[in-house]
Amino acid sequence: MKILVTGGAGFIASNLVDKLIEAGHQVVIIDDLSTGLKEYINPQAHFYQMDIAAPKVEEIFALQKFDLVFHLAAQISVIKSVENPELDNRINVLGGLNILACCWKHQVKKIIFVSTGGALYGEAEVIPTSEDYPAWPLSPYGIHKLTFEKYLNYYSVVFGQAYTALRLANVYGPRQYKGGECGVVSIFIDNAVNDRESIINGDGSKTRDFIYVSDVVEALMKTIGTDYAGAINIGTGIEKSVNDVVLAIELALGKSIKKKNGPAKAGEQKRSCLDIKKAKEILNWESQVMLDDGIRKTIAWSKAKLDK
Repeated sequence: MKILVTGGAGFIASNLVDKLIEAGHQVVIIDDLSTGLKEYINPQAHFYQMDIAAPKVEEIFALQKFDLVFHLAAQISVIKSVENPELDNRINVLGGLNILACCWKHQVKKIIFVSTGGALYGEAEVIPTSEDYPAWPLSPYGIHKLTFEKYLNYYSVVFGQAYTALRLANVYGPRQYKGGECGVVSIFIDNAVNDRESIINGDGSKTRDFIYVSDVVEALMKTIGTDYAGAINIGTGIEKSVNDVVLAIELALGKSIKKKNGPAKAGEQKRSCLDIKKAKEILNWESQVMLDDGIRKTIAWSKAKLDK
């Protein structure tokens, strides 16, 4: 198949591109390189450096005639979305709508959207949280991811555009962007291997559902074969605290890391963990990489990168 991956120079998407090419697909990437890196672009992919909201995106659809689209390009920072909700809306809603409208106009068989599970449900009272739990996001980032899911449903019901949305837990692993608050696991590992101090926001008891990137890529690959229209949680179903992450890093390194506690960030969720029953039923998928192993793999990659 000929497949478009938006954001294909980024963390998750570049790992996905590698897997798609390995499986024999033709891959085209659209990425503005705002957070992605050229070095992560698979040389066998055709690359366009472009904003997903640009009108010229339609010319690419008309020329390439895609069978399938993976839409991962996004403004990825929750903090930036709070500081500038208009920018987050332009990229995560209007940019997404540009891609979606092109999919429908140019008869793309299916669009697969990478949404958020960690930021979508707000401070949920039910943990692990399932897809049918009321979604009340606590950030513009979560609001706009949910908004685009609603547009996907609209295009599906009204125009027949096939789609699946994967609501990801907190993804970590090689190639993760380390700007802002993104990726506590990768930030702490990067600091540790470079002998820098890490700041724990609050007392470290805040929990998340940490999932390794290869498990996410495997879920995305399995989504190609399903005709399910709707949202599916992708996580481990296991709560881990920031303190658990720090301990796992220290055990993997065989030493204490430099760290200190800072003030808790206002508005941050205290707990987040996803129910993955639907992923097991629909995709025949569940995570394979435990946190300790994933942290060891990420440390090995970070050290190899440092040695280059």
